[in-house]
Amino acid sequence: MAITIKSAREIEIMRRSGAILAEVHALLRNAVRPGISTDELDQMAHELITSLGAKPSFLGHQGFPKSVCTSVDSEVVHGIPNGERLAKGQIVSIDVGVLLDGYHTDAAFTLAVGEVEFEVGELIRATEDAFEIGCVKAIAGNRVGDISAAIQLHADELGYGIVRDLTGHGVGGQLWEDPQIPNYGEAGTGPLLRRGMTIAIEPMLTLGDPETFIYPDGWTIATVDGAPAAHYEHTLLITDGDPEILTKPGATVV
Repeated sequence: MAITIKSAREIEIMRRSGAILAEVHALLRNAVRPGISTDELDQMAHELITSLGAKPSFLGHQGFPKSVCTSVDSEVVHGIPNGERLAKGQIVSIDVGVLLDGYHTDAAFTLAVGEVEFEVGELIRATEDAFEIGCVKAIAGNRVGDISAAIQLHADELGYGIVRDLTGHGVGGQLWEDPQIPNYGEAGTGPLLRRGMTIAIEPMLTLGDPETFIYPDGWTIATVDGAPAAHYEHTLLITDGDPEILTKPGATVV
């Protein structure tokens, strides 16, 4: 698959898609609490996305049965929402995609359900920081490996596991486009970042061994050792300067 450079029209559509996604994230962040089910979170997201004239990117994608992914505790990504209720002390990673006028945006966060153990809270913060550190390198003229190496250095210094079976990716006309953006690698290597590229950077870190396995449902990916995992992602536009985060909190639907 070729790496695509987005036109001004395509970028504007993705800005609107990202603004919708930011609203969905705000809604879900406020809704997460002990006692709510992941199915309820899925339904809330679905209703808001469709009410704003868009579609959930994940619903039906390669057969995925829900509108969002909800991954609890040791589940890294692609958890399927169900009737089980969240409990105090758990963490939940929520991944949402929005499709508007043929263009996707993609973003995720991990949130504590009530109070969590200190080290689990630190994992969530470190994963968000890893995104910010990688984002600094996402400028035209750099290479994908510059993003990857910055994230890896941060995680390695803090002693967290880096999930290597899953990567960030290009996003836009397809939910998953080239290039792949690993969370580990060597600076100065990989595809060149060019103005007009739209990519999703998404660190996935663990408190233990980063090796993963897939549940019998064929979707949910979790750590083999049962250690907690955190996930943080935004869609961003490569520019000649600082990248523009299209799914940032506080974006306004236009």
